[in-house]
Amino acid sequence: MKKTILFIITSVISGLSGAYIYNVLFPNKETVYYSNSAAPVGFTSNHHINTTKLSEDFVGASALATPSVVYITTVSSRYNQYDWFDWYFNGRGGQSISSGSGVIYSADGYIITNSHVIDQAEKIEVVHEKKSYAARLIGKDPSSDLAVLKIEGQDLPAVRFGSSANVKVGEWVLAVGNPFNLTSTVTAGIVSAKGRHINVVNSQFPLESFIQTDAAINPGNSGGALVNTKGELIGINTAILSQTGSYTGYGFAVPADIVSKIVKDLIKYGEVQKAFFGADVSDINASIAKQFDLKEFSGVAATYIQAEGAADKIGLKKGDVIFKLNDATINSRSAFDEYLSYFNPGDKIKVTYKRGEKISEQTITLTNREGTTTTLKRETFTSEKLGADLEAISKVEKDKLGVAGGVRITNIKNGLIRRLGLTDGFIILSINNHIISAPEELVSRLEQAQGRIYIEGISSNGTRGIYSYYF
Repeated sequence: MKKTILFIITSVISGLSGAYIYNVLFPNKETVYYSNSAAPVGFTSNHHINTTKLSEDFVGASALATPSVVYITTVSSRYNQYDWFDWYFNGRGGQSISSGSGVIYSADGYIITNSHVIDQAEKIEVVHEKKSYAARLIGKDPSSDLAVLKIEGQDLPAVRFGSSANVKVGEWVLAVGNPFNLTSTVTAGIVSAKGRHINVVNSQFPLESFIQTDAAINPGNSGGALVNTKGELIGINTAILSQTGSYTGYGFAVPADIVSKIVKDLIKYGEVQKAFFGADVSDINASIAKQFDLKEFSGVAATYIQAEGAADKIGLKKGDVIFKLNDATINSRSAFDEYLSYFNPGDKIKVTYKRGEKISEQTITLTNREGTTTTLKRETFTSEKLGADLEAISKVEKDKLGVAGGVRITNIKNGLIRRLGLTDGFIILSINNHIISAPEELVSRLEQAQGRIYIEGISSNGTRGIYSYYF
């Protein structure tokens, strides 16, 4: 009996001593908490899921981010091209009201949102903390679906920028929006993937390298903030992937590093100083590998080379596989496009590529849309009668489309262009077989048009056709 009591006492003392020594030696040792009381048999881990700490992170991040998110409402004219009464008497045809979210970029009133939120808007209003501001458009970039607005405000709570390059898959994030003027809505989720290309940006030169998240993003959240648990901006919420138009688990945001460069360019120049490589690339899949007789699937394949463009000047050929820009490994088109988006015309970068079994390295000088290295400012011609802004397409576009000229229609308002049923981004190539190379030429031809005319053009989705009208 004495031996038994002695054994029990010794065991207790040993256990307590062991626990004490363990806690002294490993004071930060963490345990796993589960939603039920039983852990998996044989499972041990040093990872600590501290739900209290996570909740505190969400609360803190929400408190930092929500004051920087605004509600945006727009008004535009709605015109029915089949309304002949409106055709003859130039009625307004009603108004269309839409809304979205935005993020305060600076204390003096610059606001970031999506380009599609303010598309064709004739009036833009920003609501922040129940106060309304008239907003003017500083610039938009359809390639990234971003736009910058300006309101007259002071000491506004500008968002804090984080680095999207440091974002990890699996990291907790918050989507902050202001849909339907509901005074900020916050949803939580994780980063599901990075570098997503989903073909939603309707542009000749789309820039898609989205952060994918399962934080709920619904209509009205477009232009809102995706933030980390520090409350720092890591993306601008832009799109959802859904067959119903409502959130089904997939949301996409433009990375903050891309946003930062584009916003700075729009504020300073009114347009993005986009750097052109002079080539198109594609992800290497079975079809591309077969087309160019490639044996490996790493890198991206050059599928188009612009004549006398930057890539052509260093000797790049169709079928060459690019796998490194400077020291950055490139394994997808989205990674290629994102990396280039950080540079300006005139910048030089190293290109490492493979042709057959030979690996080469060249230095390429990036250009602007006209094939030079100077800073460009977008020049638009506004026609009140046509009811649109007009701009000649760039040399890069003409080379890629294989056309001699062309004028793009943007910012359509009430007027002849809308009554013809032409949409934002439409490129008019010719009128009655006469090539249109300048905005003034387009205005003159349409103002003097009589009888039957034929307009050849390319829609914003790339469809080319000839359209007949009778004046």
